[in-house]
Amino acid sequence: MVLGTSSHVGKSLLTAALCRIFAQQGHRVAPFKSQNMSLNSAATVEGLEIGRAQALQAEAAGVAASVHMNPVLIKPSSDNSSQVIVCGKIWGRVTAEDYHHRRVEELMPVVRASYDALASQYEVIILEGAGSPAEINLKRHDLANMRMAEMADAQCLLVGDIDRGGVFASLLGTLELLETEERERIRGFAINKFRGDASLLEPGIRMIEERIEKPCIGVVPYLHSLMLEEEDSLGLPPATQTQWRPDTLSCRASNRSLRVAVIALPSFSNFTDFDSLRAEPSVSLLFCHTADAITQADVVILPGSKQTADDLLWMREHALDIAVQQYARTGLVVGICGGMQMLGEAITDPLGMEREGSTSGLGLLPIRTIMQADKVTRNVTGHMVAQSLFGQPIENRRVSGYEIHIGRTIYQEGAAYFAVLSSSLQSSPDQNDGCMNSDSRIFGTYLHGLFDDDSFRHEFLRAARAFHKLTAPAQLHLWKQLREESLNRLAREVEKALDMKTIFGWIGLAYKDRNPTGENIIQPQIESVLR
Repeated sequence: MVLGTSSHVGKSLLTAALCRIFAQQGHRVAPFKSQNMSLNSAATVEGLEIGRAQALQAEAAGVAASVHMNPVLIKPSSDNSSQVIVCGKIWGRVTAEDYHHRRVEELMPVVRASYDALASQYEVIILEGAGSPAEINLKRHDLANMRMAEMADAQCLLVGDIDRGGVFASLLGTLELLETEERERIRGFAINKFRGDASLLEPGIRMIEERIEKPCIGVVPYLHSLMLEEEDSLGLPPATQTQWRPDTLSCRASNRSLRVAVIALPSFSNFTDFDSLRAEPSVSLLFCHTADAITQADVVILPGSKQTADDLLWMREHALDIAVQQYARTGLVVGICGGMQMLGEAITDPLGMEREGSTSGLGLLPIRTIMQADKVTRNVTGHMVAQSLFGQPIENRRVSGYEIHIGRTIYQEGAAYFAVLSSSLQSSPDQNDGCMNSDSRIFGTYLHGLFDDDSFRHEFLRAARAFHKLTAPAQLHLWKQLREESLNRLAREVEKALDMKTIFGWIGLAYKDRNPTGENIIQPQIESVLR
């Protein structure tokens, strides 16, 4: 089990790295996080919802993501209340006090059943903790840390983040706040995100080893430019540039980067939708809060939202609604999931799933949305209906991604669909998706992960650049290949940094040294899943 001295120490990516390493060593391995708090989620092959971090970890392990890998998902709705997803379905909306004091015990049997289901299928389970195991105010009803470690009889690695400072104090403090039997379960510690001269760290490591009587299993370097999602908390956009790249400043340069503005909504969900766009050399992407950024953009994107109506009202408070409407008269506008609902005429929520009542939309697409109790969760593939995008002809109309939404779209007279989608779920017939305006400058879709499809993203960039009379992209990335390279790089660096023989020995397995080429051979099970 990977535990952390706090949130954001890198537990999720280290768990993914260990999943890949164990798989490369020939073991059938799966990730498990009993309780996750995140607005970044993914759809499993069963058509259920889990945290996106566990989907990444499954990808690293070379297995299909399952709802049992994350049986409890908490999606914050406000500072004091959250929607709780249990076994991939909406379980209820609760306050923090109600959840921790009364509801957690109801979910423990569900967590145990999911863990047992995984343990019956896999040889190795890599568990991930949540936050810190030393949250003494919450330990009585702990669902994700030491109580889970005891249930699984897991050997634990405690991870501290040195990049933020105070790593030795956080390691010591965490262990001091644990009970004796809990401390005994932690077999060693690792320091993550290190940069600098390693020799300067040695005295501190020796002193803390003596103080806590636990060995240092390794120091993991700070890994730059990993194209992997790590955020596993409230789903806020990661820190990014606050200005356009310098090459975008000259409006006359036809080879400049395409300026893409993604509105950073307060309840922004699934910001990982834009990782593949951010990685493209021909794109400068901003998560923005201002009307100025919208005015300067080549493409404006309204992303997904956990609280769609509330975020729409927030846009009005900051005059962003007017900025988008004015921009849309001549510019390119895209709405993803909740963003598409905002582009419509109205959002009605008769059951109070997010905000009871009706909220007028931006009026840029002829659709209306009605919120419902049941959530649509599925992976899909399909094709665009139109043969042009942004007024430019396109050759490949393929689209793919996943749906996670509670809204039902009502099409008004004259509305044109964006795509036709099909799912592998037997009970799910082909369905029309999204909407596009008459000149294809504005479109919306329920598809998360739309830009992760290389063929669509490449067509999107060519069309957007052609619309603005920019040259075609000089270089285009293959996103899945980049992710594979990043996962392999992550695993390789972690494997070099940590004492893997000791870690494997904790669970009674032998670690095989790397082959002479310096690369582990990826097992066929991983290759088949990736294909």
